[in-house]
Amino acid sequence: MPEFLDLRIGPPAHGGHCVARHEGRVIFVRHTAPGELVRVQITATTARYQRGDAVHVLQAAPDRVPTRWPEAGPGGVGGGELAHLRLPAQREWKRQVLLDTLARIGHLDAEHPALAGVQVQALPGDQENDGLHYRSRISLHADEDGRAGMYGHRSHRIHPLAQMPLADQRILAAGVLTTRWPARSRIEAVAPSAGEVSFFVNGEPWRQQRRRVREQVLLDDGQVLDYRLAGTGFWQVHTRAPQVLVQAVLAAARIEAGSQVLDLYSGAGLFTTPLARATGQTGRVHAVEGDAQAASDARRNAHGQKQISLHSGGVQQVLGAAGPTGSVVVLDPPRAGAGPEVMAQILTAGGRAQRAPERVVYVACDPAALARDVASAAEHGYELVSLRALDLFPHTHHMECVAVLSPR
Repeated sequence: MPEFLDLRIGPPAHGGHCVARHEGRVIFVRHTAPGELVRVQITATTARYQRGDAVHVLQAAPDRVPTRWPEAGPGGVGGGELAHLRLPAQREWKRQVLLDTLARIGHLDAEHPALAGVQVQALPGDQENDGLHYRSRISLHADEDGRAGMYGHRSHRIHPLAQMPLADQRILAAGVLTTRWPARSRIEAVAPSAGEVSFFVNGEPWRQQRRRVREQVLLDDGQVLDYRLAGTGFWQVHTRAPQVLVQAVLAAARIEAGSQVLDLYSGAGLFTTPLARATGQTGRVHAVEGDAQAASDARRNAHGQKQISLHSGGVQQVLGAAGPTGSVVVLDPPRAGAGPEVMAQILTAGGRAQRAPERVVYVACDPAALARDVASAAEHGYELVSLRALDLFPHTHHMECVAVLSPR
């Protein structure tokens, strides 16, 4: 039988929970907020802690609002764990988690100069749109009857969806939730910035739709960059994220004409082309990507840009003893982070310390991974000199950071 407890809720924790305690035991509670008094249904118990959902609010936090997505509430799907809070409160939640994670794992004290005044910044339009309909890409699963849905939180049971308020309106208008799909299939919906909505079922185009999509990114100088990539390939999901991230990376990298730059985990080349434009004809950008499809897309997107060298392979492999180096390194690793081995390769130029980078721009989608790699950087004489946090994923616990590391 389920166990219910009335608990006073403590601070937020990484992963979309808040921390509560009962008789000395830690309980990670979802769907609540710091300071609330809630009735919690215990959903899992381990030797060290419990998990639970707030199923009834006894004393609400001032920033609680009616959830924008009831289907992502207690017992529902994952992906909307902060939808019951005002947007400024969501960003403050993320700020606290970021600083706490950097302190515990990255060993950075709260008074560290790079952390002074750090805020999680909203993307243009999100405050006005209440953080809704920003996702240009969603991934769903069809149940036995072909209804599109999502897995329940920490579950493999598919919940058919009646609404998906985070999805781009074009995806919803194209019928992703009303179409009957092949039973037990995986559905990916893509609304590119240039072109029509495409659906992919189990990785294949649906009903003879195109395999590739076209994306455009507007630069500060008014130039529009064109990208073509596989529809199922990686691209930032927030409609404004590519533009905002390119601007943030260029500002952080401070590229000069003639610079030698490493672009690691470069994907389809979101940063590669803007970095190459910044280096000019006398510079060089070495882009490294291990995924074969993304590397193929990058090759098309770099066509005709002679200052770009593309390296297809794992970062650790490519950066071996004779691998490329750069005075500036940009890296955008997967959620697990770069890891200590890759950080060592980057920061010592594969053992050639005299060619170590002057500046490292680290784009992070997970604060714990960022903190681990910042701690690794400190072992090689590099310190965090600036940090920018961006709310690329409203109504979820996720955020994106752009960090700069420099030699002490």
